[in-house]
Amino acid sequence: MKRKLKDLFASRIMLLLTVFSSLIVFVMMFTLFQRSRLILTTQPLSELFFSSSWRPLSGEFGFHSFIIGTMWVTTLAMIFAVPICLLSAIYLAEYAPNGVRSIVKPLIDLLAGIPSVVYGLWGVLTVVPLIRDYVAPFVGATTTGYSVLAGGIVLSIMVFPVIISVSEEVFRTVPYEVREASFALGATRWQTVKHVVIRSSLPGVAASIILGFSRAFGETMAVLMVVGNVAKVPSSVFDPAYPLPALIANTYGDMMSIPLYDSAMLLAALILLLIVLFFNVVSRIILLRIERRSM
Repeated sequence: MKRKLKDLFASRIMLLLTVFSSLIVFVMMFTLFQRSRLILTTQPLSELFFSSSWRPLSGEFGFHSFIIGTMWVTTLAMIFAVPICLLSAIYLAEYAPNGVRSIVKPLIDLLAGIPSVVYGLWGVLTVVPLIRDYVAPFVGATTTGYSVLAGGIVLSIMVFPVIISVSEEVFRTVPYEVREASFALGATRWQTVKHVVIRSSLPGVAASIILGFSRAFGETMAVLMVVGNVAKVPSSVFDPAYPLPALIANTYGDMMSIPLYDSAMLLAALILLLIVLFFNVVSRIILLRIERRSM
């Protein structure tokens, strides 16, 4: 009887801690919403989301250029990252010998543990001069190097571990019997990968890309250091931009004494949180469906 009471008590404590951990996200959402109500009650959403006029001291808080800048950098990062990551995941899952896989996998996972400020410094020292001195002159453009392209390159490298790791695991969940059936019909290894493995894994691959997108969307420090931080809508990849995370990191601490400015920054944080939460929920639903299908 005493042992059962201990088990019951332990299970209840763990349940309480699990519920508490899950509720933190909703507490954060509620807190950000409460603190951003001032800007929501003083300015219409159409002006907040579709105006590019950013004059905080005059009471003008148009987030349009910041949202578009975030989308530019994130989309460019995914364009760079997705092909490289998928081909790498296919090689690790289908072609790589065990020795190669045991060496490469930890190195890829190590990328996830590198602080974002290190990526930013590497981008300032390497990517920015490369774009300024070689890439832009090659295409006839002029830029300081601090641009959407620099942010996209650095950000694409930062999402490598997420997309490669999840995609490889998804590819490896395809039953080997399916591959053997394809080989028995005379298909080559690449034909099997292309028409059987990838097609069977498309939902999981989509989930890995969405996870990578959500990670890239909220990244702050590395992007802040290389993207230029100019509050205007970029017209090309060589133009500077000002993503929402960089805006929050640059201005929030100094503007807490101005209530409307403080509320605007917290609204930007709420927008980021909702977008990242949405993409994470979608990717989790897709992965759960894959797990149920493979059982």
